[in-house]
Amino acid sequence: MTSWIEIPAASPFPANNLPYGIVSKDGGRRHVAVAIGDQVLSLAATANTGLLDDALRDEFGVVDRAIFDAPSLNPFLVKGFDVWHAVRVRLLELVADGSYEPALRSALVARSDVTVHLPVEVADYVDFYSFEEHAGNVGRLFRPNQPPLLPNWHRLPVGYHGRAGTIVVSGTDIVRPSGQRLVDGEPEYGPSLRLDIEAEVGFVVGTPSPQGSSVSTVDFERTVFGAVLVNDWSARDIQAFEYVPLGPFLGKSFATSISPWVVPLEALAAARVPAPAQDPVPADYLLPAGNAYDLSLAVDWNGSTVSRPPFAGMYWTAAQQLAHLTVNGASVRTGDLYASGTVSGPRPGGSGCFLELTWGGAEPVTLDDGSERVFLADGDTITITGTAPGADGTTIGFGEVTGTILPARG
Repeated sequence: MTSWIEIPAASPFPANNLPYGIVSKDGGRRHVAVAIGDQVLSLAATANTGLLDDALRDEFGVVDRAIFDAPSLNPFLVKGFDVWHAVRVRLLELVADGSYEPALRSALVARSDVTVHLPVEVADYVDFYSFEEHAGNVGRLFRPNQPPLLPNWHRLPVGYHGRAGTIVVSGTDIVRPSGQRLVDGEPEYGPSLRLDIEAEVGFVVGTPSPQGSSVSTVDFERTVFGAVLVNDWSARDIQAFEYVPLGPFLGKSFATSISPWVVPLEALAAARVPAPAQDPVPADYLLPAGNAYDLSLAVDWNGSTVSRPPFAGMYWTAAQQLAHLTVNGASVRTGDLYASGTVSGPRPGGSGCFLELTWGGAEPVTLDDGSERVFLADGDTITITGTAPGADGTTIGFGEVTGTILPARG
């Protein structure tokens, strides 16, 4: 698709992507924008021209332009699928038709001139564990004398409830966490010595559901607005001591980073692929399984690409994860975020965490500068990027999620 807006050939944000985010300029107010090429199109300014009125008009004829002059995407997301779709269709028209340039040129700002912010007010956060390679490898490392996968893993999407309050936007520094970990077989309090990453993909809920109801797999695309990249930072030594019998807690809750741009599910239509075969056949509420997504991730450690985790092999689909987290009647709210779990594949170099990549620290990774790493050192910077097939053979991107490790405090 062509546009009157200049878009570099290698940009992750071509005109058929248009991911949503929250931006500000020079300390000004935060508002909604979409990324296109090296620029952002302010939707607050675009709405003020009246060019989005038809897409925003509700069944009573009311147009709410203020949803884009807001510090989060939540007021827009709560409007539901029909409004998301209408706005996307209209935006595709506006950026493609050069006759709109005079009205919209002033709504464009260079991406380098804006500050990005957390795109949604996160209501709840759930992290899943849905890649068989990752779950099996972690089982072998943490439970070497037991079967790598526990009996429930092929029966339901395993997950845990995380901390919404410690989700931060890309670029936020991460303070090394402290906690209790085993040293020579005895618990000792101190900074984590096995700080790790988890490269994941997160899904942002737009349409809420009432408590006591459930969301079926077929309602996934009308409930979930879009996807982001996730780095679920993990303190493996703290995690290993605390996780039996109730699972992750302090080893996970200190920080989770997400990318600033939410790619709409509609932009990912060309990335849909059949989900992996599931054996045994899942329970009825987990069927139909829905699609997998052919996303390609890359993990850079201080500028060295150390892993390329493949997302298409996720055993439990995003639709099944949503169905499972609501099947007991738990509600979802606008802004809820749930993540895929660590993305890992069967081939070397496809691990989405350093616990796997270095096999528990036994096989160090050599970076481009010649230094060796097993887990994260203070000052290390991790950047995760992601791409997906777009319409008409194009490639669309998620941008990046990045963070730098700071020393523990206190």
